[in-house]
Amino acid sequence: MSPRAGSAGPHTLAFVESPVQLLNVLEWAHAHAHSATAPSAVAEPVSGAGSSGATDPVSGAGSSGATDPVSGAGSSGIADPVSGAGLTLVVLSPNDPMTRGQLRRMAELARDEGHQVRWEEARGGTTAPFHTIGGLAPLLRRARRIVMGDPFSRYVQLLLTITRARDLVVVDDGTATMEFVAQLARGERLVRWHRRGGRPGARDVIFAPVSASARRRLTPSNRRTVEVFSSMPIDSAPDGVRVTANDFSWTRARFGPPRITKSADLVGTSLVETGVVDPDRYLEAVRALAKTHGATRYFAHRRESTDKLHRLAAETGLEIVRPDLPLELIARRGPIGRTILSFPSTVVHTLPLALVGTDVRVAVCDIDPSWLTENASPRAQGFLSGVTGTARDVHRLSSVAAV
Repeated sequence: MSPRAGSAGPHTLAFVESPVQLLNVLEWAHAHAHSATAPSAVAEPVSGAGSSGATDPVSGAGSSGATDPVSGAGSSGIADPVSGAGLTLVVLSPNDPMTRGQLRRMAELARDEGHQVRWEEARGGTTAPFHTIGGLAPLLRRARRIVMGDPFSRYVQLLLTITRARDLVVVDDGTATMEFVAQLARGERLVRWHRRGGRPGARDVIFAPVSASARRRLTPSNRRTVEVFSSMPIDSAPDGVRVTANDFSWTRARFGPPRITKSADLVGTSLVETGVVDPDRYLEAVRALAKTHGATRYFAHRRESTDKLHRLAAETGLEIVRPDLPLELIARRGPIGRTILSFPSTVVHTLPLALVGTDVRVAVCDIDPSWLTENASPRAQGFLSGVTGTARDVHRLSSVAAV
């Protein structure tokens, strides 16, 4: 289903809610632009996308114009389907200040690459979702391809019910991508791994038809293609789902190589905030890791609470660093420790790719079963062990209890 020549709207519409998702959309666009050859690329004229009048907090400019605020390039000419005016990034902004700050920085990088960015205050009040969805509906109906960073997101699932796009792409939202592909292959409802095991809440029941519709749309058919662009190990993709490897080539081309220090750095996790790991056990593990491996800095996850980080600093002596960009970019820019210590998380898969060719060693520490809270999902231990066990090019540490 190709749009009419001269119809308003981008070829590709990407929805992101986190800095990592935005980074991986940039990686996807870079990989596809470099894999396409100029003679065979199909280019059609497109015009500037309409808008609901949302204001971009990075540039301060409204998003109703047809001109890229950085490059100044109009969006009415011939465009590559995955670059320039062919790709519009829609940021469904969360309320968390840390995440918003990183998203602003990533939006600047996206503009530097020539992409249009549309910032939506999607959670800015009771009526915000209605304004956001209403303003995006015309673009959704005209887009040929939809790229999404979080298929578990209720916001994204609702938007999928509007689109007529024949090409759907899921880019990494961390280790959740592994669970998404596995659930899709098994025909299960889409539920985040750390929420499985409990009884569905009232919102889950009300939203169930939308979630079921999204799962059907994310299942390949003779009318629809589905691509998963991932740096995660995916072994159980459903028939028809095209898996494309993300090797962080854009990150490596854009940043680095980094200056490497002699000390170790420790990467934080939000497992406490999601209710999986007990906070006291987590603090003990961080203290033991820092002492054993000589770590001096702690790179906080954007969802870690301020109180927890203050306690970590006071009781471990670590310098707490709140990154203004995803850790893959921070590490590639440097300086970065010769050893990066992490618990099971996305970075044990992505950092070795971003830092290929350097002397940095990534080491992952298993989560001891005794650290789990009584409310943790029954699948938590198995999922976290799988994250660690499938990581490539990392040094695996035993749990801290055995260090």
